Amino acid sequence: MVKTIGQTQAFGSPGLDPRWTQASKDGVGTAYSTSSNIWFTIWNGVVTEVYHPTVDRPQIRDLQYLISDGKSFFHEEKRHLESRVEPMWTHGLGYRIINSDPQGRYTVIKEVIADPHLSCILQHTKLTGEREFLSQLHLYALCAPHLEVGGMGNNGYAIEVAGHDLLIAQKGGTWLALGATVPFTRLSCGYVGKSDGWTDLADNFQMDWEFDSAVDGNLALTGKLNLDNNNEFTLGLAFGSNLHNAISTLFQSLNIPFEQQKQQYNEQWKRSRRGIHSLENISFDDGKLYNNSISQLLAHEDKTYPGALIASLAIPWGEAKNDQDQGGYHLVWTRDLVSSVAGLVAAGETQTAVRSLIYLATSQQEDGGFAQNFWVDGTPYWKGIQLDEVAFPILLAWRLHQEKNCLNFDVYPMILRAAGYLIRHGPATQQERWEENSGYSPSTLASNIAALICAAQFARESGDQATAEFIEEYADFLESHIEAWTVTTEGTLVAGIKRHYIRITPTDINNPQPNENPNQGNIFIRNHPPGEATEFLAKEIVDGGFLQLVRYGIRKPDDPIIVDSVKVIDAVLKVDTPVGPCWHRYNQDGYGQQEDGNAYTGFGKGRAWPLLTGERGHYELAAGGDIKTYIKAMEGFASNTCLLPEQVWDEADRPEIHMYLGKPTGSAMPLMWAHSEYIKLLRSNHDGQVFDFIPEIANRYLGDRSECKLLEIWKFNRQIDKVKKGHTLRIQALASFQLHWSQDNWQTVQDIPSTSTKLGVNFVDISISDDQQQPISFTFFWIESSKWEQRNYPVAIE
Repeated sequence: MVKTIGQTQAFGSPGLDPRWTQASKDGVGTAYSTSSNIWFTIWNGVVTEVYHPTVDRPQIRDLQYLISDGKSFFHEEKRHLESRVEPMWTHGLGYRIINSDPQGRYTVIKEVIADPHLSCILQHTKLTGEREFLSQLHLYALCAPHLEVGGMGNNGYAIEVAGHDLLIAQKGGTWLALGATVPFTRLSCGYVGKSDGWTDLADNFQMDWEFDSAVDGNLALTGKLNLDNNNEFTLGLAFGSNLHNAISTLFQSLNIPFEQQKQQYNEQWKRSRRGIHSLENISFDDGKLYNNSISQLLAHEDKTYPGALIASLAIPWGEAKNDQDQGGYHLVWTRDLVSSVAGLVAAGETQTAVRSLIYLATSQQEDGGFAQNFWVDGTPYWKGIQLDEVAFPILLAWRLHQEKNCLNFDVYPMILRAAGYLIRHGPATQQERWEENSGYSPSTLASNIAALICAAQFARESGDQATAEFIEEYADFLESHIEAWTVTTEGTLVAGIKRHYIRITPTDINNPQPNENPNQGNIFIRNHPPGEATEFLAKEIVDGGFLQLVRYGIRKPDDPIIVDSVKVIDAVLKVDTPVGPCWHRYNQDGYGQQEDGNAYTGFGKGRAWPLLTGERGHYELAAGGDIKTYIKAMEGFASNTCLLPEQVWDEADRPEIHMYLGKPTGSAMPLMWAHSEYIKLLRSNHDGQVFDFIPEIANRYLGDRSECKLLEIWKFNRQIDKVKKGHTLRIQALASFQLHWSQDNWQTVQDIPSTSTKLGVNFVDISISDDQQQPISFTFFWIESSKWEQRNYPVAIE
């Protein structure tokens, strides 16, 4: 039976406004077994967010020790001790933490793993130092529950069960239990900043308060550990769907000796290396980052929703975020997911990618699109439309097809729906890959063209030649407009280079006559500090997204505009660090650490992204260059525990704010996109060819181009006003129609029934002869409703 130890309630409800914790992790881990539904993170020598029962649900802020002699000092591990974190194995995600007293009087040595089969974090702890000094120490476990992904509304209790005193927390249907292989001698539940154990000990170095409960607030649980007979023990943090579940899990987990748990945990992770390619000899760190990247990618897959990989087990600048921002990076983005599993495929592991493809097919929306990002159960979080994220699942399907993976699950319906979505909603995207602006983006266009060519291959292999040709022709339409839509001819950023790709040609996707001139338009850039400019000439904002055109085989690496654009981004976005070059996302970026080193809080300054070093390295390989510099740089950006950050500091060292050139900022670390890009860079260097290169695309666009169709498309979300001679004018609509049209100002008319497709698109083609002079005029008779469109549309000839 469970009973509450007493009836004393803490004061100070509800406590301080809750915050999460720093995102630049020193360690991320989980058991390789799917039966252990728990993940942990480490920062600055302590366990931080622990996720359960799915990889997108952080349940605590942190778990650490408080140390005092009861009379002269009080230490908090993460704030007062000197910390060192090191991996325990090459493959397994277990960590040894050495936290030392600055005066050298004692050291706390911890080994952190997850129970190999249960939802419990195990932290084996040993205190070392002179026996006499250690005998005076008091050690306290301090846990800050943030159950159900929130700091407020938590309930904490001190209880006794089966003769053992424990600390528990509850919120909704989630329960937490904290205990150890040594007894707690004092227990307390308090409100953070008011009646918690930290506030208590900071006052007079002693634990004076013992509150048996604290409800509906931002809490901290404190337990004094009995070290009378042993300076070595295991602390357990278990979770469950009810109180009995959490308590039983805790006791079951602590019952097995830690060394036995550790051995099994490591043995599980060793199994993950079956079939993995030996790319260590391509690296310059003996394969450390390569091996850890594989483990990190595997660890970021959920165990309840197989195939769901999140972007990062981190909440960027979490120390500045409260319950109002629940997302963090522990969400699914199809862009990040596909990149992650492609990295695993590059390493030789394909089964995760197979699971992810099936998962994506079941997460696709009815119209063929995908939410901007979503929880692992498929519930959308942000709801922007990003056309590249609709394209990536098709590219994953093609990658697995090329790897000769046989699926009993038919992904062709998903592919057709996604291709149809791209054709109906493109070519402008509401958001490009940086999730901020609407318009014509080189990186989005590259992914869309690549995906459509792959979708057409699937259609042809399915015996549907008509659908294959229709999809390919739409891809041709996109490909033939890339430069017209995204290359400025009035460049000013680098002397002598007037023609280069820009980040995006801005337009409103709801404008049926969109701006398609990259020399025109202003771009609004978010995340700038109050009072700073937010609007810039679009032609003067550049990023490296155009490199994707080379990656997939749409443009040659020595294409003159590509070469000049590389010169521009190297001049404008490149940062030289002690370990090698890195690049900004785009000039004038505001998403990053603030100028004074403070956390990004809706504004800041964009810093350099290591994954972009990988992208630049892939281009260099395609161009025939040596990419050792880029591999070494990415390895240099990694932490001592081989984690790659989203962003690194891009200025001279600022020790006073703990910022160092080329070292992590407060953004997400590890970022799976960066880890996958590194693996692919190794594989590409090994093969002598870019891993993501698609020969079928290069054959169509880099060869004689005889199969490419000269096509201009009119549709209701892009009502063009002119077409070139010698082209085909394709008129598309989303319902069956008869086109009533004239090529001589209505002197004569023709009626053509539309051709339907399996993609939700109906169309009519009009060939524009070389001697056509007068505009093409047309209107629609809608078959299903038997109604006329009630207006005419002219398209001039140029």
